[in-house]
Amino acid sequence: MLVAADKFKGSLTAVQVAERVTAGLRRAAPHAEVESLPVADGGDGTVDAAVAAGFERREVRVAGPLGHEVTAAFALRGSTAVVEMAEASGLQRLPKGVFAPLSSSTYGTGELLRAALDAGARTVVFGVGGSATTDGGAGMLSALGARFLDAEGEPVAPGGAALCDVESADLSGLDERLAAVDLVLASDVDNPLTGPRGAPAVYGPQKGAGPDDVAVLDTALAHFAGVLEKEIGPKAAGYAAAPGAGAAGGVGYGALVLGARFRPGIEVMLEVLGFAAALERATLVITGEGSLDEQTLHGKAPAGVAAAARAGGKEVVAVCGRLALPPEALGRAGIRRAYPLTEAEPDIAKCLSDAGPILERVAEDIGRDFLV
Repeated sequence: MLVAADKFKGSLTAVQVAERVTAGLRRAAPHAEVESLPVADGGDGTVDAAVAAGFERREVRVAGPLGHEVTAAFALRGSTAVVEMAEASGLQRLPKGVFAPLSSSTYGTGELLRAALDAGARTVVFGVGGSATTDGGAGMLSALGARFLDAEGEPVAPGGAALCDVESADLSGLDERLAAVDLVLASDVDNPLTGPRGAPAVYGPQKGAGPDDVAVLDTALAHFAGVLEKEIGPKAAGYAAAPGAGAAGGVGYGALVLGARFRPGIEVMLEVLGFAAALERATLVITGEGSLDEQTLHGKAPAGVAAAARAGGKEVVAVCGRLALPPEALGRAGIRRAYPLTEAEPDIAKCLSDAGPILERVAEDIGRDFLV
């Protein structure tokens, strides 16, 4: 049996989910062979999943989204690095209750990528999601050697709003090592940079952006892409319209400018984590995440795990905190049955505060249904 679930956001990490599910299964069937492979789709928790799969955790001091120094981690195995932008520029790096949609920067993410290059990485899986930022990756590019100047020839201020002031872009100073690196943009969203489906409109409100802020950021990012078009030609507009450009406040756009290739995050991570080999050993796959809902079906980890397992002829069940999908939708996704915590404990507050013990009880039910 293979446990390949994502985190229950706000309650359990993917590693903790795997531990609790394994404990519950073994209560029902003490001699069951259970293998755990915590998964992630490129968002927060991606580095932890890589470390659980055998990568080495490397820590480095970088700038947080507001410029304060934070300790961020990336994962390394051989010449492959897994870099998670949320480690440096994620919402969790903001003080509690504080949002900075106009001024937060991805500079620390660029520093994290540079640290991976310093460590010898030649393939970089760049997981994006959970960002506090909407700066189009300008901060990240600056940390890697780019310069964005205003009408006076001075560097523009950090953050998305200040991109309205960019008059010229100079990419000649970008780290030369980037040209020899396979940079993979791993994301679970395919939004373009701007417009009704762009980064500010769709994800800005999650970062504290009101309607006026969204308008400012959308205008600023469009202007930024226009300036880059003068620097690198028509491909800048192509990058802005490309799937994934709007990921994580437009850091996807910055990655595409660096030459990244976009791939669905869960597909990349399953390859990196060695899912195919683990799947061959499994008789049943247990996947899941905090909420199984419509978003799950659009590139989230459980859908990716279920698709890969179905292609390998293996049966899949899911655990979750909350279930908002009907059985037919689960079936189309390749999931035979879902086991929500709310079936064992109807009190949602308790499901959040006591998620671990409740998940063990749910996993014990799965063990009885499939192992006994």
